[in-house]
Amino acid sequence: MSPATWGMLLGGLAGLGLVLAGRRVFVIRRPPLAQRVLPYLRDVPSPGAPTRYADLDADPSRSAIAGVFGPVLRSAADTVERVLGGARSVERRLTRAGLDRTVHEFRIEQVQWGLVGFAIAAAWGLLRALSGQASPLLTLLVCLFAFVVGVLFRDNWLSSQVKSRERRILTEFPTVAELLALSVAAGEGPVAALGRVVQRSGGELSRDLGVVLAAIRTGEPVGAAFDQMAAATGLPLVSRFAQGVAIAVERGTPLADVLHAQAGDVRDAGRRELIELAARREVLMMVPVVFLVLPITILFAFWPGWVGLSLTV
Repeated sequence: MSPATWGMLLGGLAGLGLVLAGRRVFVIRRPPLAQRVLPYLRDVPSPGAPTRYADLDADPSRSAIAGVFGPVLRSAADTVERVLGGARSVERRLTRAGLDRTVHEFRIEQVQWGLVGFAIAAAWGLLRALSGQASPLLTLLVCLFAFVVGVLFRDNWLSSQVKSRERRILTEFPTVAELLALSVAAGEGPVAALGRVVQRSGGELSRDLGVVLAAIRTGEPVGAAFDQMAAATGLPLVSRFAQGVAIAVERGTPLADVLHAQAGDVRDAGRRELIELAARREVLMMVPVVFLVLPITILFAFWPGWVGLSLTV
């Protein structure tokens, strides 16, 4: 082949490569469909917003660790799931706790907590081995027990997270319900009032209402969105509130009266709970009086007489 032919062939290949590279750059730079649509849905987080769990690929070291230990952790999580079970209960508690993760991710967290307990027990066994008091069988049993305790403690902590979040929801509920009632009484529609309250308030209940508002603005009927909220929550008061709003919207009953009544019910329930808590704590308050103050009082009363009798004898 002549040099002109070689030059033409190489030039054609180079031009084809530049065209393919340019086309690929154009495809990469073009924003995806989600980025073009989501800015018009104000209540749905945009893809560029920071998330709670960063992608492991963003950090090469974490990506390498995940690549090495990820299959082992996933296998251990599957084993924990087979042993403990209760995936539906865990999924419901994760929803009630407001945690954005799957059951499998939670099982991986349980394995990690168990490994932390195993490491602490192994360090204790190593210290005993260095002091010459080690028993391999006892150390192994303690390590396994620490692993089980770590796994179960994470499950217990999830229940504590659920209770803490539900207490915060009950604290916020009367104020949010009154704000909704005021907005509706001022002439706004249910969706507009809900948007105003979500925009002006912050908290766990506002976050749940934000999810409801996002579902409504993406085409979900108002009643169905509130019915889903009632099914997801574990609080009877919030469930009755969501069902009451759904029924009021569907049947056209006065929504402001329903919201005022719901807020009053929550306040009454809070007062009853406070009275019951005070009645339970009343017994506990007697413990320092009976076991600390009373013995000291008796001692101060009888000790001088006892000393006087001893000197007389």
